[in-house]
Amino acid sequence: MSGHTALVPEQNNNNSNQENKTSNMRVSEKKCSWASYMTNSPTLIVMIGLPARGKTYMSKKLTRYLNWIGVPTKVFNLGVYRREAVQSYKSYDFFRHDNKEAMKIRKQCALVALEDVKAYVTEDGGQIAVFDATNTTRERRDLILNFAKENAYKVFFVESVCDDPEVIAANILEVKVSSPDYPERNRECVMDDFLKRIECYKVTYQPLDPDNYDQDLSFIKVINVGQRFLVNRVRDYIQSKIVYYLMNIHVQPRTIYLCRHGESDFNLVGKIGGDSGLSPHGKQFAQALKKFIAEQEIVDLKVWTSQLKRTIQTAEFLGVPYEQWKILNELDAGVCEEMTYEEIETQYPDEFALRDQEKYLYRYPGGESYQDLVQRLEAVIMELERQGSVLVIAHQAVMRCLLAYFLDKSADELPYLKCPLHTIFKLTPVAYGCKVETITLNVEAVNTHRDKPSGNTNNLPKSQTPVRMRRNSFTPLASSDTIKRTRNYSVGSRPLNPVGSPLFPETLNGADQQKLQVSVQVLQMGSACLESANNITCESLVSVSATK
Repeated sequence: MSGHTALVPEQNNNNSNQENKTSNMRVSEKKCSWASYMTNSPTLIVMIGLPARGKTYMSKKLTRYLNWIGVPTKVFNLGVYRREAVQSYKSYDFFRHDNKEAMKIRKQCALVALEDVKAYVTEDGGQIAVFDATNTTRERRDLILNFAKENAYKVFFVESVCDDPEVIAANILEVKVSSPDYPERNRECVMDDFLKRIECYKVTYQPLDPDNYDQDLSFIKVINVGQRFLVNRVRDYIQSKIVYYLMNIHVQPRTIYLCRHGESDFNLVGKIGGDSGLSPHGKQFAQALKKFIAEQEIVDLKVWTSQLKRTIQTAEFLGVPYEQWKILNELDAGVCEEMTYEEIETQYPDEFALRDQEKYLYRYPGGESYQDLVQRLEAVIMELERQGSVLVIAHQAVMRCLLAYFLDKSADELPYLKCPLHTIFKLTPVAYGCKVETITLNVEAVNTHRDKPSGNTNNLPKSQTPVRMRRNSFTPLASSDTIKRTRNYSVGSRPLNPVGSPLFPETLNGADQQKLQVSVQVLQMGSACLESANNITCESLVSVSATK
C-alpha cells in the first residue's frame, strides 16, 4: 500500500495584488450551468461578524459550492486590501474606532474592493461576489447597500454570531496564528493581540436587527457555528440555495474516503457504462479495501454505493451496512452504453469528435453530460457536508465530479481528473481547504483514463461550432400518427379558429363537428351568463347541452 499527501488550499488570503485584483481566470473558464440561468441580476453576498467567527471559512466554502454548480463567484477579502495599503501590521491599535487615520484607510480599502466587485461583474462575467469583511456597523452596510442600488445588484447578508469562547480560541489558533499579520510571533502574543482586536470591534458592533432597522433586508444569521439560524426575507432562487447550503455545513472533524468500485469485467474489455460484475482483480481490491477500512478504526463510518452491481459487490466484501444511492450511478452514456471508445468512434464519429472538443458540456444522445451529472450529485454533496466520516464507492465520472467540488477544480479540469481503479482518495477538510491523501492498495487494474486531446477541431462535423451543447438528449418530434385532440379553453378565452386547425369545422367529420358545435355553444352560453350576470344556473346549462 502506498500513499501520497497534498494540501489543496482554497483561495489564499496571501495572494498578491495582481492575483486579487485581476479577473479570476478559473472563474472565467467555468462553464455556466442550469443554476446560473436562475440569476436575473448579480448578487452581492455581504459577510458580517466580529473577527474569528468563521466568515472567511463560510465565504470560501460558499464560493467553491456556487462555482461548482456553475454560478461564477469570487471572494473579495478586505483583509488583503488592508495589508496592501498598510505594508506592516503593528498591533490592535490599528482597529480602534478612535484611530481616525486608520479608519480612513479602512474605508478607502472598502471602496477599492467594491470597485473591483463592479469590474468583476461587468468585465469578467461574474454573477456573485462575496464581500468578506467584518461590516459590523450600519454605516458600512449602508455604504454597501447604496453601492448595490446604484449598480442594480441584489444584496444578501450572512452574519456569523458566536459567543462560545472555545470555538473562538480554536479559530484564532488554527487560522490567525499563521496570518500574514503575525509573522514570527508566538501563540501567546498572537492570542493576546487578536483578542484585543476583537474588543475594538465590539465597541461599535451593531448586529442585524430583524425586528426594526434591518427588517426589510435579506439575510441569514448563523449562530454558534450552525446551532441555530435566523433567516429573513429570502427573495430569489440563488438566495434560497445559499441558505440551504449554509444550513448544511459544519466544522466537526471528519474524513471522507472516495474510491471507485473494483475492476469490472467491462473495464477489462474497455466498454463504458453497463452493469457488469467484478473481475478477479476487482474482487481482490474489495478484500484489500476491507482490510484498509478496518485498519483506520473509523467510528460510525457510513458506506454509500450506487445501485450498479460493481459498487454493490465491492461493498459486500466489507461486511458492514451500506446505503445504495441511485444518484451515485455512473454517467449515462445513452446510445453509447456498453460500447468501447473505438466502437463509438466508428459508429458515431461526429459524436466522438464533439465530446473530445467539449467534454464537460457534451451530452450523449439519450444520455447525460458531466454538467448534468454535477446537477444530479448536488444532493450527495449536501449530504456529505451534513455527515461525519463517509466512504463513497462510486464510478469514474461520479468521482471526478465529487473531487472537483472538494478540490475546487474548474469545469475544464473536471472531466480529466485522474481517478484510477483500486486507489482511495482520503479527504480531510481543514480551515481554508482540503487535505488530500491518495492511497494505492497495490492491486493490479487496467487504466481507464483518457487524456485531454489536443485543440485540433478538424474532426468536428461541419454543421457544428467548436463549442456546442446538446440541449435535449433527443429532439422531441410529433409522430405522423399522433391523434389530434381538441384543446380545452377556459370560458371566454377561446381563440379564433386558424385555417388547418382541428377546431376548424371543415376538417372534422359530421359526428365530431356536431359535438364540437354543442361544446362551443355551451361555452358561449356560459360566457354570456358571466357577462350579463343573469340567473341561469349550472343545471340549466347542463339541460341545454343534453337536449342538443
